[in-house]
Amino acid sequence: MSLVELIAQADARGLAASGLACLDRCLPLLDGDDDVLRPLWATLADADVTGGGPAWAGAWDQARGRLAGPGAAGEDEAVLLARRMLDAAPPGCSAAEVRVWADACSVASLRIHRLLDPATEDAGGAGAGPEEPTQGEAPLVAAELRRQVSVLELLAGHGPAGLRAALDVSTEGRRVLRAVVSRRARGRG
Repeated sequence: MSLVELIAQADARGLAASGLACLDRCLPLLDGDDDVLRPLWATLADADVTGGGPAWAGAWDQARGRLAGPGAAGEDEAVLLARRMLDAAPPGCSAAEVRVWADACSVASLRIHRLLDPATEDAGGAGAGPEEPTQGEAPLVAAELRRQVSVLELLAGHGPAGLRAALDVSTEGRRVLRAVVSRRARGRG
């Protein structure tokens, strides 16, 4: 199935994990430590995740507080997109609340990876629209697409038991993006 189809068929937990994983992989842009979103991953393991409740909302408040950074004045587009993912996270975790957010996170994360991919950066960020990537995408973008699909497939196939593997997929992507961001900063400095 395509990414669009997987998002359309995902349940509330799958959608929440998908959006959270996209943001988790983009943490290096927000100068966040690797564990800042862990409480949110933990709330997704609850049996009644669709209610959201105080644990979900409280974990988001805590994460936003820890990731509060400078204003938008000096931030580039990739950082702004990551910050929007964080700011737009819904207080509840019902399918209706997280579906729009998960879709927006998917698009934003793919856009971020296009902006940061050295292959598209050399071409001036060409082909950086919100549509689903094609086979000819740059390696960083293609890998992000695979990770998004993998997270949704893990949750669809294994339910809450797939969360650990989904977090592992996200952690791998975060490490890759951290290396790209670091290399990019050294190149500018």
